[in-house]
Amino acid sequence: MFSRFKKDMPPGARPTMGTAPAAASTTTTTAAAARAAPVQAAVQQRPPAEAIVADKEKKRKERLTELKVEIHKRLLEDLNLSALESASEQQLRTEISSLATEALDDMSVALNKDDRLALTQELYDEVMGLGPLEPLLKDETINDILVNGPKRIFIERAGKLELSDVTFRDERHLLRIIDKIVSAVGRRVDESNPYCDARLMDGSRFNCMIPPIAVDGSLVSIRKFKKDKLKIEDLVRFGAFTEEMAAYLQAAVSCRLNIIVSGGTGSGKTTTLNALSSFIDNHERVLTIEDTAELQLQQVHVGRMESRPANVEGKGAVTQRDCLRNALRMRPDRIIVGETRGEEVIDMLQAMNTGHDGSMTTIHANNPRDAVSRLENMVAMSGIEMPLKAMRSQIASAVNLFVQASRLQDGTRRMTSVTEITGMEGDVISMQEVFRFERLGVEPSGKIIGRFNATGIRSSYSDRFRQWGFDLPASIYEPIV
Repeated sequence: MFSRFKKDMPPGARPTMGTAPAAASTTTTTAAAARAAPVQAAVQQRPPAEAIVADKEKKRKERLTELKVEIHKRLLEDLNLSALESASEQQLRTEISSLATEALDDMSVALNKDDRLALTQELYDEVMGLGPLEPLLKDETINDILVNGPKRIFIERAGKLELSDVTFRDERHLLRIIDKIVSAVGRRVDESNPYCDARLMDGSRFNCMIPPIAVDGSLVSIRKFKKDKLKIEDLVRFGAFTEEMAAYLQAAVSCRLNIIVSGGTGSGKTTTLNALSSFIDNHERVLTIEDTAELQLQQVHVGRMESRPANVEGKGAVTQRDCLRNALRMRPDRIIVGETRGEEVIDMLQAMNTGHDGSMTTIHANNPRDAVSRLENMVAMSGIEMPLKAMRSQIASAVNLFVQASRLQDGTRRMTSVTEITGMEGDVISMQEVFRFERLGVEPSGKIIGRFNATGIRSSYSDRFRQWGFDLPASIYEPIV
Protein backbone atom coordinates (compact mmCIF):
# COMPACT_ATOMS: atom_id res chain seq x y z
CA MET A 1 0.00 0.00 0.00
CA PHE A 2 1.21 3.52 -0.81
CA SER A 3 1.50 4.94 2.69
CA ARG A 4 2.06 8.50 1.40
CA PHE A 5 -1.58 8.58 0.22
CA LYS A 6 -2.92 7.52 3.62
CA LYS A 7 -3.49 9.87 6.53
CA ASP A 8 -1.81 9.18 9.86
CA MET A 9 -4.51 7.98 12.24
CA PRO A 10 -4.06 7.04 15.90
CA PRO A 11 -4.71 3.40 16.81
CA GLY A 12 -8.32 2.69 17.57
CA ALA A 13 -9.52 5.92 15.94
CA ARG A 14 -11.75 4.12 13.44
CA PRO A 15 -15.06 2.91 14.84
CA THR A 16 -15.61 -0.84 14.73
CA MET A 17 -17.94 -1.90 11.96
CA GLY A 18 -21.06 -3.66 13.15
CA THR A 19 -21.84 -7.17 12.02
CA ALA A 20 -25.09 -8.41 10.61
CA PRO A 21 -27.40 -10.06 13.21
CA ALA A 22 -27.97 -13.77 13.08
CA ALA A 23 -30.81 -14.75 10.79
CA ALA A 24 -31.71 -18.12 12.37
CA SER A 25 -34.72 -16.88 14.33
CA THR A 26 -35.99 -14.97 11.35
CA THR A 27 -35.65 -18.04 9.15
CA THR A 28 -37.53 -20.17 11.71
CA THR A 29 -40.34 -17.64 11.98
CA THR A 30 -40.60 -17.39 8.21
CA ALA A 31 -40.74 -21.15 7.81
CA ALA A 32 -43.46 -21.45 10.45
CA ALA A 33 -45.51 -18.76 8.77
CA ALA A 34 -45.14 -20.54 5.43
CA ARG A 35 -46.43 -23.83 6.95
CA ALA A 36 -49.40 -22.02 8.44
CA ALA A 37 -50.32 -20.34 5.17
CA PRO A 38 -53.27 -21.66 3.19
CA VAL A 39 -52.66 -24.29 0.56
CA GLN A 40 -53.84 -21.88 -2.15
CA ALA A 41 -50.71 -19.76 -1.62
CA ALA A 42 -48.53 -22.62 -2.83
CA VAL A 43 -50.15 -22.63 -6.23
CA GLN A 44 -49.76 -18.93 -6.93
CA GLN A 45 -48.37 -18.09 -10.35
CA ARG A 46 -44.59 -17.85 -10.34
CA PRO A 47 -43.10 -14.60 -11.67
CA PRO A 48 -41.38 -14.80 -15.05
CA ALA A 49 -37.66 -15.61 -15.08
CA GLU A 50 -36.83 -12.18 -16.53
CA ALA A 51 -38.52 -10.44 -13.62
CA ILE A 52 -36.58 -12.54 -11.10
CA VAL A 53 -33.28 -11.75 -12.84
CA ALA A 54 -34.13 -8.04 -13.02
CA ASP A 55 -35.05 -7.99 -9.32
CA LYS A 56 -31.78 -9.70 -8.39
CA GLU A 57 -29.81 -7.24 -10.54
CA LYS A 58 -31.60 -4.30 -8.91
CA LYS A 59 -30.83 -5.61 -5.41
CA ARG A 60 -27.22 -6.22 -6.40
CA LYS A 61 -26.85 -2.63 -7.62
CA GLU A 62 -28.48 -1.28 -4.46
CA ARG A 63 -26.07 -3.32 -2.35
CA LEU A 64 -23.08 -2.08 -4.36
CA THR A 65 -24.31 1.49 -3.96
CA GLU A 66 -24.54 1.08 -0.18
CA LEU A 67 -21.03 -0.36 -0.10
CA LYS A 68 -19.72 2.45 -2.30
CA VAL A 69 -21.18 5.07 0.05
CA GLU A 70 -19.61 3.48 3.10
CA ILE A 71 -16.22 2.90 1.49
CA HIS A 72 -16.20 6.39 -0.02
CA LYS A 73 -16.55 7.85 3.47
CA ARG A 74 -13.55 5.79 4.57
CA LEU A 75 -11.57 6.92 1.54
CA LEU A 76 -12.16 10.57 2.43
CA GLU A 77 -10.93 9.80 5.96
CA ASP A 78 -7.88 7.79 4.87
CA LEU A 79 -6.63 9.37 1.65
CA ASN A 80 -4.15 12.21 1.86
CA LEU A 81 -5.90 14.39 -0.74
CA SER A 82 -2.99 16.85 -0.98
CA ALA A 83 -0.73 14.02 -2.21
CA LEU A 84 -3.10 12.98 -4.99
CA GLU A 85 -1.96 15.77 -7.31
CA SER A 86 1.44 14.13 -7.79
CA ALA A 87 0.10 10.56 -8.00
CA SER A 88 -0.21 8.70 -11.26
CA GLU A 89 -3.54 7.18 -12.26
CA GLN A 90 -2.21 3.65 -11.76
CA GLN A 91 -0.89 4.46 -8.27
CA LEU A 92 -4.21 5.98 -7.27
CA ARG A 93 -6.21 3.05 -8.63
CA THR A 94 -4.00 0.61 -6.75
CA GLU A 95 -4.37 2.58 -3.52
CA ILE A 96 -8.16 2.81 -3.87
CA SER A 97 -8.35 -0.91 -4.59
CA SER A 98 -6.28 -1.68 -1.49
CA LEU A 99 -8.41 0.54 0.74
CA ALA A 100 -11.59 -0.93 -0.71
CA THR A 101 -10.35 -4.48 -0.07
CA GLU A 102 -9.45 -3.55 3.50
CA ALA A 103 -12.89 -2.01 4.06
CA LEU A 104 -14.70 -5.01 2.60
CA ASP A 105 -12.73 -7.33 4.89
CA ASP A 106 -13.66 -5.19 7.91
CA MET A 107 -17.32 -5.36 6.86
CA SER A 108 -17.12 -9.13 6.22
CA VAL A 109 -18.44 -8.66 2.68
CA ALA A 110 -17.42 -10.96 -0.16
CA LEU A 111 -17.67 -9.76 -3.78
CA ASN A 112 -16.81 -11.50 -7.01
CA LYS A 113 -14.07 -10.16 -9.29
CA ASP A 114 -16.40 -8.23 -11.61
CA ASP A 115 -18.18 -6.50 -8.73
CA ARG A 116 -14.86 -5.58 -7.13
CA LEU A 117 -13.61 -4.05 -10.38
CA ALA A 118 -16.88 -2.14 -10.85
CA LEU A 119 -16.74 -0.89 -7.25
CA THR A 120 -13.12 0.23 -7.62
CA GLN A 121 -13.94 2.08 -10.88
CA GLU A 122 -16.92 3.86 -9.30
CA LEU A 123 -14.83 4.86 -6.29
CA TYR A 124 -12.12 6.21 -8.59
CA ASP A 125 -14.75 8.22 -10.50
CA GLU A 126 -16.06 9.62 -7.20
CA VAL A 127 -12.60 10.71 -6.05
CA MET A 128 -11.08 11.95 -9.31
CA GLY A 129 -14.00 12.29 -11.74
CA LEU A 130 -17.66 13.27 -11.80
CA GLY A 131 -19.11 10.21 -10.11
CA PRO A 132 -22.02 8.55 -11.96
CA LEU A 133 -21.63 10.95 -14.91
CA GLU A 134 -18.10 9.76 -15.70
CA PRO A 135 -19.01 6.63 -17.75
CA LEU A 136 -21.58 8.68 -19.70
CA LEU A 137 -18.94 11.30 -20.53
CA LYS A 138 -16.58 8.57 -21.76
CA ASP A 139 -19.22 7.01 -24.03
CA GLU A 140 -18.53 8.39 -27.53
CA THR A 141 -22.04 7.50 -28.75
CA ILE A 142 -23.71 9.90 -26.31
CA ASN A 143 -24.20 13.52 -27.45
CA ASP A 144 -26.12 15.02 -24.54
CA ILE A 145 -26.53 14.19 -20.84
CA LEU A 146 -29.67 15.59 -19.20
CA VAL A 147 -30.17 15.22 -15.44
CA ASN A 148 -33.68 15.76 -14.05
CA GLY A 149 -33.05 15.24 -10.36
CA PRO A 150 -30.88 12.51 -8.80
CA LYS A 151 -32.87 9.51 -10.06
CA ARG A 152 -33.65 10.44 -13.68
CA ILE A 153 -30.72 10.85 -16.07
CA PHE A 154 -31.49 10.98 -19.78
CA ILE A 155 -29.01 10.63 -22.63
CA GLU A 156 -29.22 11.40 -26.33
CA ARG A 157 -27.96 8.91 -28.87
CA ALA A 158 -28.36 9.48 -32.62
CA GLY A 159 -30.82 12.29 -31.97
CA LYS A 160 -33.08 10.18 -29.71
CA LEU A 161 -33.56 10.64 -25.95
CA GLU A 162 -33.55 7.61 -23.68
CA LEU A 163 -33.60 7.08 -19.92
CA SER A 164 -30.32 5.65 -18.62
CA ASP A 165 -29.91 3.27 -15.70
CA VAL A 166 -27.40 5.63 -14.06
CA THR A 167 -28.57 7.40 -10.90
CA PHE A 168 -27.20 9.51 -8.08
CA ARG A 169 -27.57 8.36 -4.51
CA ASP A 170 -29.64 11.38 -3.52
CA GLU A 171 -29.90 15.14 -4.05
CA ARG A 172 -26.87 15.81 -1.81
CA HIS A 173 -24.77 13.51 -3.99
CA LEU A 174 -25.87 15.36 -7.13
CA LEU A 175 -25.18 18.76 -5.53
CA ARG A 176 -21.69 17.62 -4.52
CA ILE A 177 -20.86 16.70 -8.14
CA ILE A 178 -22.29 20.04 -9.36
CA ASP A 179 -20.19 21.92 -6.83
CA LYS A 180 -17.12 19.95 -7.93
CA ILE A 181 -17.67 21.04 -11.54
CA VAL A 182 -18.39 24.72 -10.94
CA SER A 183 -15.67 25.20 -8.31
CA ALA A 184 -13.10 23.90 -10.82
CA VAL A 185 -13.81 26.94 -13.03
CA GLY A 186 -13.98 29.44 -10.18
CA ARG A 187 -17.77 29.63 -9.90
CA ARG A 188 -20.27 28.68 -7.25
CA VAL A 189 -23.95 27.84 -7.03
CA ASP A 190 -26.15 28.45 -3.99
CA GLU A 191 -29.55 29.90 -3.15
CA SER A 192 -28.41 33.41 -4.05
CA ASN A 193 -26.98 32.23 -7.39
CA PRO A 194 -28.92 29.05 -8.27
CA TYR A 195 -27.64 28.53 -11.83
CA CYS A 196 -24.33 28.35 -13.63
CA ASP A 197 -22.97 28.01 -17.17
CA ALA A 198 -19.50 26.47 -17.40
CA ARG A 199 -17.18 24.34 -19.51
CA LEU A 200 -15.77 20.95 -18.54
CA MET A 201 -12.10 20.04 -18.91
CA ASP A 202 -12.77 18.33 -22.26
CA GLY A 203 -14.61 21.39 -23.60
CA SER A 204 -18.16 20.07 -23.08
CA ARG A 205 -20.80 22.69 -22.27
CA PHE A 206 -22.29 22.44 -18.79
CA ASN A 207 -25.37 24.17 -17.40
CA CYS A 208 -27.06 23.60 -14.05
CA MET A 209 -29.92 24.95 -11.96
CA ILE A 210 -30.45 23.94 -8.35
CA PRO A 211 -33.36 24.16 -5.89
CA PRO A 212 -35.40 26.13 -5.01
CA ILE A 213 -35.55 27.20 -8.68
CA ALA A 214 -35.40 23.55 -9.80
CA VAL A 215 -38.52 22.12 -8.16
CA ASP A 216 -37.97 18.33 -8.37
CA GLY A 217 -34.22 18.26 -7.87
CA SER A 218 -31.24 19.87 -9.54
CA LEU A 219 -31.25 20.15 -13.34
CA VAL A 220 -28.06 19.55 -15.30
CA SER A 221 -27.43 19.55 -19.04
CA ILE A 222 -24.12 18.63 -20.65
CA ARG A 223 -23.55 19.08 -24.38
CA LYS A 224 -20.57 16.87 -25.06
CA PHE A 225 -17.56 18.13 -26.96
CA LYS A 226 -16.69 16.17 -30.10
CA LYS A 227 -13.00 15.28 -30.09
CA ASP A 228 -12.99 14.27 -33.76
CA LYS A 229 -14.08 17.09 -36.03
CA LEU A 230 -16.52 16.06 -38.77
CA LYS A 231 -15.39 17.06 -42.24
CA ILE A 232 -17.51 17.88 -45.25
CA GLU A 233 -16.89 14.37 -46.62
CA ASP A 234 -18.22 12.88 -43.38
CA LEU A 235 -21.40 14.98 -43.50
CA VAL A 236 -21.99 13.99 -47.13
CA ARG A 237 -21.51 10.33 -46.20
CA PHE A 238 -23.95 10.67 -43.29
CA GLY A 239 -26.54 12.19 -45.63
CA ALA A 240 -26.55 15.71 -44.16
CA PHE A 241 -26.31 17.11 -47.71
CA THR A 242 -25.15 16.11 -51.21
CA GLU A 243 -21.87 16.41 -53.08
CA GLU A 244 -23.41 19.09 -55.33
CA MET A 245 -24.34 21.16 -52.29
CA ALA A 246 -20.82 20.62 -50.91
CA ALA A 247 -19.29 21.93 -54.14
CA TYR A 248 -21.54 24.99 -54.01
CA LEU A 249 -20.68 25.67 -50.34
CA GLN A 250 -16.97 25.27 -51.02
CA ALA A 251 -17.22 27.94 -53.70
CA ALA A 252 -19.28 30.18 -51.39
CA VAL A 253 -16.76 29.99 -48.53
CA SER A 254 -13.70 30.26 -50.74
CA CYS A 255 -15.17 33.31 -52.52
CA ARG A 256 -15.63 34.98 -49.11
CA LEU A 257 -19.41 35.17 -48.99
CA ASN A 258 -20.80 36.12 -45.59
CA ILE A 259 -22.67 33.06 -44.31
CA ILE A 260 -25.13 32.54 -41.45
CA VAL A 261 -25.98 29.01 -40.33
CA SER A 262 -29.47 28.99 -38.80
CA GLY A 263 -31.32 26.23 -36.98
CA GLY A 264 -32.81 25.05 -33.71
CA THR A 265 -31.13 23.68 -30.60
CA GLY A 266 -29.20 20.50 -31.38
CA SER A 267 -29.74 20.80 -35.12
CA GLY A 268 -26.02 20.73 -35.90
CA LYS A 269 -25.31 24.43 -36.43
CA THR A 270 -21.86 24.35 -34.82
CA THR A 271 -20.97 21.11 -36.61
CA THR A 272 -21.95 22.68 -39.94
CA LEU A 273 -20.00 25.85 -39.16
CA ASN A 274 -16.95 23.74 -38.30
CA ALA A 275 -17.24 21.87 -41.57
CA LEU A 276 -17.64 25.04 -43.63
CA SER A 277 -14.57 26.55 -42.00
CA SER A 278 -12.45 23.77 -43.52
CA PHE A 279 -12.77 25.57 -46.89
CA ILE A 280 -11.02 28.70 -45.57
CA ASP A 281 -7.60 29.27 -47.13
CA ASN A 282 -4.68 28.49 -44.86
CA HIS A 283 -3.10 31.91 -45.44
CA GLU A 284 -5.99 33.91 -43.98
CA ARG A 285 -6.06 35.29 -40.44
CA VAL A 286 -9.19 34.03 -38.69
CA LEU A 287 -10.50 35.16 -35.30
CA THR A 288 -13.19 33.14 -33.50
CA ILE A 289 -15.47 34.47 -30.76
CA GLU A 290 -17.63 32.14 -28.66
CA ASP A 291 -19.44 31.90 -25.36
CA THR A 292 -18.11 28.35 -25.02
CA ALA A 293 -15.10 27.42 -27.15
CA GLU A 294 -16.29 24.63 -29.46
CA LEU A 295 -15.00 25.53 -32.91
CA GLN A 296 -12.05 23.44 -34.09
CA LEU A 297 -10.48 25.34 -36.96
CA GLN A 298 -7.49 23.64 -38.58
CA GLN A 299 -5.94 26.71 -40.19
CA VAL A 300 -2.49 27.91 -39.11
CA HIS A 301 -3.43 31.52 -38.28
CA VAL A 302 -6.37 31.25 -35.86
CA GLY A 303 -6.99 33.44 -32.80
CA ARG A 304 -9.61 32.10 -30.37
CA MET A 305 -11.56 34.22 -27.90
CA GLU A 306 -14.13 33.20 -25.29
CA SER A 307 -16.51 35.47 -23.40
CA ARG A 308 -16.59 35.43 -19.60
CA PRO A 309 -19.55 35.90 -17.23
CA ALA A 310 -19.44 38.12 -14.18
CA ASN A 311 -17.88 36.78 -10.99
CA VAL A 312 -19.74 36.29 -7.69
CA GLU A 313 -19.47 40.05 -7.05
CA GLY A 314 -21.11 40.85 -10.38
CA LYS A 315 -17.90 42.20 -11.91
CA GLY A 316 -15.41 41.16 -14.55
CA ALA A 317 -17.87 40.17 -17.29
CA VAL A 318 -16.50 40.13 -20.85
CA THR A 319 -19.24 39.82 -23.48
CA GLN A 320 -19.07 38.61 -27.06
CA ARG A 321 -19.55 42.22 -28.12
CA ASP A 322 -16.44 43.24 -26.17
CA CYS A 323 -14.49 40.48 -27.88
CA LEU A 324 -15.86 41.44 -31.29
CA ARG A 325 -14.92 45.10 -30.87
CA ASN A 326 -11.37 44.14 -29.98
CA ALA A 327 -11.22 41.61 -32.82
CA LEU A 328 -11.86 44.39 -35.33
CA ARG A 329 -8.57 45.99 -34.19
CA MET A 330 -6.58 42.79 -34.70
CA ARG A 331 -6.43 42.83 -38.51
CA PRO A 332 -8.65 39.80 -39.15
CA ASP A 333 -9.38 38.52 -42.64
CA ARG A 334 -12.44 36.70 -41.34
CA ILE A 335 -14.38 36.79 -38.08
CA ILE A 336 -16.32 33.73 -36.95
CA VAL A 337 -18.80 34.15 -34.09
CA GLY A 338 -19.93 30.85 -32.58
CA GLU A 339 -23.48 32.08 -32.02
CA THR A 340 -25.01 35.52 -32.38
CA ARG A 341 -27.72 36.00 -29.79
CA GLY A 342 -27.63 39.58 -28.52
CA GLU A 343 -26.33 43.07 -28.98
CA GLU A 344 -23.14 41.87 -30.70
CA VAL A 345 -25.25 41.44 -33.85
CA ILE A 346 -24.81 45.08 -34.86
CA ASP A 347 -21.01 44.79 -34.64
CA MET A 348 -21.13 41.54 -36.61
CA LEU A 349 -23.15 43.16 -39.39
CA GLN A 350 -20.80 46.15 -39.41
CA ALA A 351 -17.80 43.84 -39.71
CA MET A 352 -19.39 42.01 -42.66
CA ASN A 353 -20.02 45.38 -44.31
CA THR A 354 -16.59 46.90 -43.74
CA GLY A 355 -14.05 44.67 -45.43
CA HIS A 356 -14.25 41.47 -43.39
CA ASP A 357 -15.84 39.42 -46.16
CA GLY A 358 -16.18 35.72 -45.55
CA SER A 359 -17.27 36.09 -41.93
CA MET A 360 -19.61 33.46 -40.51
CA THR A 361 -21.87 32.92 -37.52
CA THR A 362 -24.86 30.87 -36.33
CA ILE A 363 -28.30 31.97 -35.20
CA HIS A 364 -31.39 30.29 -33.74
CA ALA A 365 -34.21 30.29 -36.31
CA ASN A 366 -36.67 27.89 -37.93
CA ASN A 367 -36.01 29.01 -41.51
CA PRO A 368 -34.03 31.68 -43.39
CA ARG A 369 -36.91 34.17 -43.39
CA ASP A 370 -37.26 33.81 -39.63
CA ALA A 371 -33.50 34.27 -39.33
CA VAL A 372 -33.81 37.69 -40.98
CA SER A 373 -36.54 38.62 -38.49
CA ARG A 374 -34.32 37.44 -35.63
CA LEU A 375 -31.52 39.68 -36.87
CA GLU A 376 -33.92 42.63 -36.99
CA ASN A 377 -35.14 41.92 -33.45
CA MET A 378 -31.61 41.64 -32.07
CA VAL A 379 -30.61 44.93 -33.70
CA ALA A 380 -33.67 46.56 -32.13
CA MET A 381 -32.82 45.07 -28.71
CA SER A 382 -29.28 46.44 -28.90
CA GLY A 383 -30.74 49.89 -28.22
CA ILE A 384 -29.77 51.46 -31.54
CA GLU A 385 -32.46 53.64 -33.09
CA MET A 386 -32.58 52.75 -36.77
CA PRO A 387 -35.39 52.96 -39.35
CA LEU A 388 -36.69 49.57 -40.43
CA LYS A 389 -35.71 50.08 -44.06
CA ALA A 390 -32.17 51.11 -43.10
CA MET A 391 -31.89 48.08 -40.82
CA ARG A 392 -33.03 45.72 -43.56
CA SER A 393 -30.72 47.36 -46.06
CA GLN A 394 -27.85 46.79 -43.64
CA ILE A 395 -28.74 43.10 -43.32
CA ALA A 396 -29.19 42.65 -47.07
CA SER A 397 -25.82 44.23 -47.73
CA ALA A 398 -24.00 42.26 -45.01
CA VAL A 399 -25.37 38.73 -45.34
CA ASN A 400 -25.01 36.76 -48.57
CA LEU A 401 -26.11 33.25 -47.68
CA PHE A 402 -28.27 31.38 -45.15
CA VAL A 403 -27.67 27.68 -44.52
CA GLN A 404 -30.57 26.09 -42.63
CA ALA A 405 -29.76 23.08 -40.42
CA SER A 406 -32.61 21.02 -38.96
CA ARG A 407 -33.07 17.98 -36.78
CA LEU A 408 -35.91 15.86 -38.12
CA GLN A 409 -38.37 13.80 -36.09
CA ASP A 410 -36.32 10.63 -36.50
CA GLY A 411 -33.27 12.33 -34.96
CA THR A 412 -31.33 12.78 -38.21
CA ARG A 413 -29.80 16.14 -39.02
CA ARG A 414 -30.15 17.58 -42.50
CA MET A 415 -29.23 20.80 -44.27
CA THR A 416 -32.80 21.57 -45.28
CA SER A 417 -32.25 24.82 -47.19
CA VAL A 418 -29.53 26.91 -48.82
CA THR A 419 -30.88 30.41 -49.49
CA GLU A 420 -29.22 33.47 -50.97
CA ILE A 421 -30.04 37.11 -50.23
CA THR A 422 -30.26 38.95 -53.54
CA GLY A 423 -30.96 42.50 -52.36
CA MET A 424 -33.94 44.69 -51.52
CA GLU A 425 -37.29 45.08 -53.25
CA GLY A 426 -38.83 48.16 -51.70
CA ASP A 427 -38.83 47.56 -47.95
CA VAL A 428 -38.54 43.78 -48.22
CA ILE A 429 -35.35 41.71 -48.32
CA SER A 430 -35.46 39.49 -51.41
CA MET A 431 -34.25 35.91 -51.11
CA GLN A 432 -33.94 32.90 -53.40
CA GLU A 433 -33.61 29.25 -52.41
CA VAL A 434 -30.98 27.30 -54.33
CA PHE A 435 -31.19 23.89 -52.65
CA ARG A 436 -33.78 22.29 -50.36
CA PHE A 437 -34.60 19.01 -48.65
CA GLU A 438 -37.88 17.50 -49.82
CA ARG A 439 -39.74 15.14 -47.51
CA LEU A 440 -41.42 12.28 -49.36
CA GLY A 441 -42.84 10.18 -46.54
CA VAL A 442 -42.19 8.23 -43.36
CA GLU A 443 -41.18 4.58 -43.02
CA PRO A 444 -43.06 2.33 -40.52
CA SER A 445 -39.99 2.53 -38.28
CA GLY A 446 -40.39 6.32 -38.13
CA LYS A 447 -37.44 7.13 -40.41
CA ILE A 448 -37.99 10.16 -42.64
CA ILE A 449 -37.88 9.48 -46.39
CA GLY A 450 -36.66 12.42 -48.43
CA ARG A 451 -34.18 13.77 -50.93
CA PHE A 452 -32.10 16.86 -51.59
CA ASN A 453 -33.03 18.77 -54.69
CA ALA A 454 -32.07 21.92 -56.52
CA THR A 455 -34.80 24.48 -57.10
CA GLY A 456 -33.74 25.23 -60.66
CA ILE A 457 -32.62 28.77 -59.76
CA ARG A 458 -29.06 29.58 -60.78
CA SER A 459 -26.92 31.19 -58.08
CA SER A 460 -26.77 34.96 -58.22
CA TYR A 461 -23.07 34.67 -57.31
CA SER A 462 -22.15 32.53 -60.33
CA ASP A 463 -20.03 35.28 -61.88
CA ARG A 464 -18.20 35.77 -58.60
CA PHE A 465 -17.56 32.03 -58.37
CA ARG A 466 -16.12 32.05 -61.89
CA GLN A 467 -13.85 35.02 -61.13
CA TRP A 468 -12.42 33.12 -58.14
CA GLY A 469 -11.80 29.99 -60.21
CA PHE A 470 -14.94 28.00 -59.27
CA ASP A 471 -16.80 27.40 -62.52
CA LEU A 472 -19.63 25.24 -61.20
CA PRO A 473 -21.49 23.23 -63.86
CA ALA A 474 -25.03 24.35 -64.60
CA SER A 475 -26.24 20.80 -63.91
CA ILE A 476 -25.96 21.21 -60.13
CA TYR A 477 -28.83 23.74 -60.28
CA GLU A 478 -31.11 21.44 -62.28
CA PRO A 479 -33.93 19.94 -60.19
CA ILE A 480 -34.70 16.23 -60.04
CA VAL A 481 -38.10 15.61 -61.57
